[in-house]
Amino acid sequence: MKFKKLYFILLIIILTLVAPFSSNSYGATFNVNSQSAILFNVNTGKILYEKNAYEKKYPASTTKIMTAILTLENCNLNDTATVSSTATILPPGYISAHLQVGEVITINDLLHLLLIISSNDAANVLAEHVAGSVSNFSTMMNDKAKEIGCLNTHFVNPNGAQDVNHYSTAYDLCLIANYAMKNETFRKLVSIDSYTVPATNKYEERELTNTNALLQQVNEKTKTKNIYYYEYTIGIKTGYTNQAKNCLVAAASKDGVEFISVVLGANLNESDNNSERFADSKNLLETAINNYCMFPVKKANDVITTVEIQNTLPWKKSLDLLLENDITLLLENTDINSEIKPEIKLFEEKFNAPVSKGDVLGTATFTYNGTSVTSNILATEDVPTNEQFNKTLKIVGIIAIIIIWRMLVIRNKKKKRARMRRRGRRYM
Repeated sequence: MKFKKLYFILLIIILTLVAPFSSNSYGATFNVNSQSAILFNVNTGKILYEKNAYEKKYPASTTKIMTAILTLENCNLNDTATVSSTATILPPGYISAHLQVGEVITINDLLHLLLIISSNDAANVLAEHVAGSVSNFSTMMNDKAKEIGCLNTHFVNPNGAQDVNHYSTAYDLCLIANYAMKNETFRKLVSIDSYTVPATNKYEERELTNTNALLQQVNEKTKTKNIYYYEYTIGIKTGYTNQAKNCLVAAASKDGVEFISVVLGANLNESDNNSERFADSKNLLETAINNYCMFPVKKANDVITTVEIQNTLPWKKSLDLLLENDITLLLENTDINSEIKPEIKLFEEKFNAPVSKGDVLGTATFTYNGTSVTSNILATEDVPTNEQFNKTLKIVGIIAIIIIWRMLVIRNKKKKRARMRRRGRRYM
């Protein structure tokens, strides 16, 4: 007996020590060499990984995400713009689509040039078309950044050309990308691996190949299989300057679960003349896709708890409460069979009748690694008071008496008519 008591005490101590380490947590390992990075789940708004995510960095051509979204919100794709002499002026070494002064080109084609090959002159044309000047457009960009919720972002041009006053952060770029990806046209544009711009009044056809290696199955330089290709990639934008180094905002989606990654300040991998921005981004997105899922923890109308009801009938004192909405959480695959117990908050300590079916009596909150989803909990049925039941019973009794009386009257009338018919036959 003493041995059993000692064993029981030891078991309690062991369970107490182990319990704090058994809670749910995001345990996937992310390997990132870039100076700054972030990984974000679009479905839940949860940041899964961050590295210097709030440090100011030069964004280079990832700036063009903002340029594209402002263009889409202020123009029609079939509109045309005319290239000005100021739009073609670029610093040495910056990517150009060789737009010609006086060239007339559609907004749709300019956006393809902007987002697929990172054309800096296309960015200038779009800025002038939308706002009249690069300066005015930059003001629009900064206003939009504040609207989106950016904390440390300031733009002075539409293309990301180097300027000490032109900066952002991995976190802010993630916010901008998340906002932009809600625009279906933008989503389509940034997912295209190649495109042909038709000939214009000043230039021949332009063949475009996306600078985002995550979208390319073949390495354009070596013509061999691209090790950075990732099949679930859906965009979005590269960037590079000497000061910013290599940058990439990327996104991937599988089975309705979507992630956005941002890496800034990546080095060049000299061995294959490519950038670690692609290796870092692929690692972030692939690890996320392979390790996480949106899992239905509970369904609407599932019974979640039971409460006692006062001042009602003895057989009605226990009332089931059900969930109003489905509960879906971002879980690690290893935790999909784990029970996630809700925090239930009832609006009253004691509930008194009457209660109507569908009444909201509280909330149930399910939490996994800091992310919470809350649903109302509802009464499953009507619960009357004793008085209501007695009144109802009296009414039902009265109605029953009336019905029985009516039935007896009808029955007596039928019997009376039958007797009269028999008497009449007797005298015929």
